[in-house]
Amino acid sequence: MEKIMPNRLDRGFYMYQEEFENKALEVLRSGWYILGNEVKSFEEEFASYVGAKHCVGLASGLDALWIAFRILGIGRGDEVIVQGNTYIASVMGITMNGATPVFVEPDEFFNIDADKIEEKITEKTKAVLIVHLYGQASNMAPIVDICHKHNLRLVEDCAQAHGAKFNGQQIGTFGDIGCFSFYPSKNLGAFGDAGAITTNDDKIAEDTRVFRNYGSEKRYYNKVVGANSRLDEIQAGFLRVRLAHLDELAMEKKNICERYLNELNNIKIELPKIRERATHIWHQFVIKSDYRDELMKYLDDNGIGSIIHYPIPPHLSEAYSYLGLKEGDLPMTEKYSKTVLSIPLYNGMTKDEQDYVIEKINSF
Repeated sequence: MEKIMPNRLDRGFYMYQEEFENKALEVLRSGWYILGNEVKSFEEEFASYVGAKHCVGLASGLDALWIAFRILGIGRGDEVIVQGNTYIASVMGITMNGATPVFVEPDEFFNIDADKIEEKITEKTKAVLIVHLYGQASNMAPIVDICHKHNLRLVEDCAQAHGAKFNGQQIGTFGDIGCFSFYPSKNLGAFGDAGAITTNDDKIAEDTRVFRNYGSEKRYYNKVVGANSRLDEIQAGFLRVRLAHLDELAMEKKNICERYLNELNNIKIELPKIRERATHIWHQFVIKSDYRDELMKYLDDNGIGSIIHYPIPPHLSEAYSYLGLKEGDLPMTEKYSKTVLSIPLYNGMTKDEQDYVIEKINSF
């Protein structure tokens, strides 16, 4: 058996190869490559899928984050609460606007601990950034209540959880803005960088459309100093193809993960937990082990790849050394960074590959 990779993007392509290739030719032959029908149609279709009034396509998930805070007017002197164990792009969305991230520890589901948010609120706090990490919806009910109580903006980082729900409501619709990445490895992945925001606010949507296009509402007439962050026509077309199959793709990954949950049985590992009232769309299947590094080497020696999401928490990264935080300041976040491991999970993963992963982990 060839080495089993942590993720394989080619399998997802081959599942719908003809549709993707036909869409590529359709866009190439159209002669319209920027902000055309494919982007408009994808925005409408994805907004409908999420249950939001608006979707605005952007060039990447990071652009969605920093533009979201820019549109909300959050910047220097402001604080934004965010969980400590997120991918660093979440934090960059805050700091690229000059605002300061205030870290909160995660809960047992890898998402922000809602019970620890209020103690971090100060007179400088302007927003809370929720990250639906690894594909599971966060505990949104108390978070929404806290934001209303303290008049805080609520932004959702939905980059890893397209289609996840809390209490039957799709993520990306709880706050002022939902930020999505369509990086190729995501469940709804493009074939390059791509992103979007969702919102129910007409002004936020319109301001974002202007901002993404050099601050221009009408060509060569610029209202503000904006950015060049436009979702490509060809990527929008590819996303439309995958969106039409997203539920079946999610079900396939769910079935693989149910096998993992039911058949992995090793006292040296801890399986992921699923929150009551939350759905998990399994962007990653993340286990924990006090023997993580040994397990990772053992799997590699046996032809199984794995990834650490993430080995260095943002507060301990060189990029954020200026915040003055040190090891021990976020013990739960740091514990996760030393124990989490994402094992192979992708669309098109064969039963033999699943069997082999389960067998080897159980034998560790």
